[in-house]
Amino acid sequence: MTINGHVTAFGLLVFLLVGSDASDARTAAQNRFTPVKSLTCVFPLYATGTWVEGAPRADVKPAKLSFRFEAIDTQAGTAELDSGFSRSHVVARLSERTLHFLLVLTAGPLYTTTVFDTESRVGKLKAVHTRHEYEEISVPGFTSRPEQYYGDCEVE
Repeated sequence: MTINGHVTAFGLLVFLLVGSDASDARTAAQNRFTPVKSLTCVFPLYATGTWVEGAPRADVKPAKLSFRFEAIDTQAGTAELDSGFSRSHVVARLSERTLHFLLVLTAGPLYTTTVFDTESRVGKLKAVHTRHEYEEISVPGFTSRPEQYYGDCEVE
């Protein structure tokens, strides 16, 4: 076999090994999330973004945000969000190592939640929740600026 033949064979072997590892990782993540039908998420910390005199600024504060995803169907890409105040249909998107939820509100805001396949603590998966929203007037107790929450979700 020529040097080119050895290089080609080696490249093919590496491609197959790396490809199978990636496939195994994807399958493992899908296996973790595929049977999930509900998640309860708790976020004790968040950052709020704004602009002061044209310059971006962020403030980190404690939070008490919690909600639940129910009727999660990763094959159909659907779920229900129960915020404690209302219920909403959301898009559920399974990827290699994450489960994403997407809610587009008719008034314009976009909310996303990503649950990672990595535990923060035993039985809890790391998660981030983001709210893309902006209002000229800030009203305490309501989202009026971009927010990103950090916490975890428990599979139920």
